[in-house]
Amino acid sequence: MGDDWQIRYESLIDQQIRAAEARGEFDDLPGAGKPLTGLDKPYSEDWWLKQLAERENLGRHALPPSLALRKEAQDLRSGIVPGRSERAVRDAVADYNERVAEARRKPLSGPQVMLEDLEVNEVVRAWRARRDEARERPDATADRKRQAS
Repeated sequence: MGDDWQIRYESLIDQQIRAAEARGEFDDLPGAGKPLTGLDKPYSEDWWLKQLAERENLGRHALPPSLALRKEAQDLRSGIVPGRSERAVRDAVADYNERVAEARRKPLSGPQVMLEDLEVNEVVRAWRARRDEARERPDATADRKRQAS
């Protein structure tokens, strides 16, 4: 009995899909005729969460402020700095250190984490190393352009 019921149930669903197709209910769906995204990437159990964050442009703003500062410090120490000049790097570190000082005076929401001031020369050295490494790789510019599009 179980198999007969399943066959009939699937047949009913198939019939409903065919009828909807005939009525044109699947015409003009967003993404129609376009390849599925992410098929070339490894499977991740939280794929839907990553897509939501990307679609809603949550990024760093989804983190509690204390953790966002911690993540920003990690990026700065790695030489990942917005801006293309040393002055921009120094300004980013100064801005970060000011926000850390403010967080010490008035604790941020979220988990309390240890926030340290960053040494500007250390961040500048990391930024220079990252920049020089990117210049040495001839395909780095092409990679960045591909990632941006």
